[in-house]
Amino acid sequence: MKYLCVVKKYHKIMSGFLSSSIGKKIAMALSAFFLMFFILQHFAINILSVINPDTFNEVSHFMGTNPLVQFALQPVLIFGVIFHFAMGFVLEFKNKSSRKIGYAKNNGNANSTWMSRNMIYSGGFILVFLVIHFIDFWIPELNIKYVVGDNSGLLEDGSGYRYFEELQHKFVPLWRVGLYCVGFIFLSLHLLHGFNSAFQSVGANNKFTKSLKGFGIAYAIIIPLGFIVIALFHFFNNTH
Repeated sequence: MKYLCVVKKYHKIMSGFLSSSIGKKIAMALSAFFLMFFILQHFAINILSVINPDTFNEVSHFMGTNPLVQFALQPVLIFGVIFHFAMGFVLEFKNKSSRKIGYAKNNGNANSTWMSRNMIYSGGFILVFLVIHFIDFWIPELNIKYVVGDNSGLLEDGSGYRYFEELQHKFVPLWRVGLYCVGFIFLSLHLLHGFNSAFQSVGANNKFTKSLKGFGIAYAIIIPLGFIVIALFHFFNNTH
């Protein structure tokens, strides 16, 4: 009974927090930090496919078969993705509905950057891109592991793990490579504003603000560019 009271009290506090404008922005920022960390980790694994395919296979196999990753961290990641995009659309809708008619006549170019004014569009494209990415990689892997029930094929072929081969196979068609490159460009545009906006939402305005902005710009350019290099590397490695 005492436990239920604590849960109800916690739920009431969280509901009140998320119902406030500040609470939504902080929650949005925290989910952004989580996803940016995941993107960095995802890049660190995928760049191994360029540097050392065998190591890429080993690390991918570990991530794809480790129970903690599959049944604990992966659901948290999926929830984080859904929460971030849902909260983004909610905040955008609330911001648009609360604007006065006179405010719409202001010159947005003079008060904000293109990235900040179009976060909803870059985020929407990234969401579509993520769905395609899941269809390309995540769903086929789940099908083989849990539906077909065969640990050969995508996971192992007797001579080694086939994550590298699957990655190469996906980047044979030029249209898919182009789609991924465009997706990473939109990711860069989204991060150019989102990184620093997340820190501002949690009140990180101090003597380190300038350094954080510099790091944010570097992150927003280098990581998406790195993913583009990976896609192009496998495309040219397959066709030339």
